[in-house]
Amino acid sequence: MEIAKNLADSLKEVLLDGKWVAGTNIKDEIIDLDWKIATLKIDSLNSIADLTFHIDYYLAGVLNVFKGGKLEIKDKYSFDYQKIESQKSWEKLIDKFCNDSEEFVKAVKSMTNNDLEKNFVKKEYGDYFRNLTVMSEHCYYHLGQIMLIKKMIKQRDL
Repeated sequence: MEIAKNLADSLKEVLLDGKWVAGTNIKDEIIDLDWKIATLKIDSLNSIADLTFHIDYYLAGVLNVFKGGKLEIKDKYSFDYQKIESQKSWEKLIDKFCNDSEEFVKAVKSMTNNDLEKNFVKKEYGDYFRNLTVMSEHCYYHLGQIMLIKKMIKQRDL
């Protein structure tokens, strides 16, 4: 069994082009959104832009580890980003998300079973396999939030 390929396919499914599990994916849900909708706050919920940044923050941080860098991301900063104030800045975030997602999937696909069994940064963080399955779960969790927020916006006819 090609474990890394299966993990990469699962990540690609949720991030970029799948429809099998949720009937959609993050890219499809954000790609054509107007920046004003993407940044709209409903009650205390995160905006779609907040969630897009948040997902990409983790992808980029783990991708840095894949490239031999350090794990420098911190949960407390995972929603800290420059405010989106135009369609251009929203599209820049979408482009970063898509590029990081593609690079992430490609890196996962190239891993060996040995790579997947290695500790991810520190022993207490578990192995690569566990971290990659959690990344997929994390992305599906936020995809669900994005879909619900879009439905709430539509109901409010905004």
